[in-house]
Amino acid sequence: MKRKFFWSLVCLTSIAGIGLATIVNAESNPTLTVVVNGVQRSHNGQICMRVFSGNKGFPNSDESGVKSACVPITGNSVTKQFSGLKPGTYAVGIIDDKNGDEKLNTDWLGIPKEGFGMSRNPKVSVTTGTPKFGDASFPVRKNITININMKYSLDS
Repeated sequence: MKRKFFWSLVCLTSIAGIGLATIVNAESNPTLTVVVNGVQRSHNGQICMRVFSGNKGFPNSDESGVKSACVPITGNSVTKQFSGLKPGTYAVGIIDDKNGDEKLNTDWLGIPKEGFGMSRNPKVSVTTGTPKFGDASFPVRKNITININMKYSLDS
């Protein structure tokens, strides 16, 4: 009787441990959900997003982000999930890619010709310039959803 109880306890403890390990593992790689609002549907384009983990290349480099994706425009908002991120500090840059080149096109002064945005929706004007990583960064420790407002002109 004691032996049967012992093995039952061992099995129960093992199953509980496996279940707990699965939960801990799931939380250690959180999912970032990015919701882009205010998208203009006046063209057949795509919203391109890039997740950055540091200053390098933020917000426009196409080589230094940790995750990226382009999503077809189907309405006034677009949603994309990025899974498997390590806990840390991130920032997201987005563009309304009208011509499919996956780059933010600007005029000769550097002013965007396409819609753009960044996490935390920092002000972007001639006087403030392009926001830095710290202006747009946020912590990711667990699953999180952020909202980015698309801009089609500089802030005044």
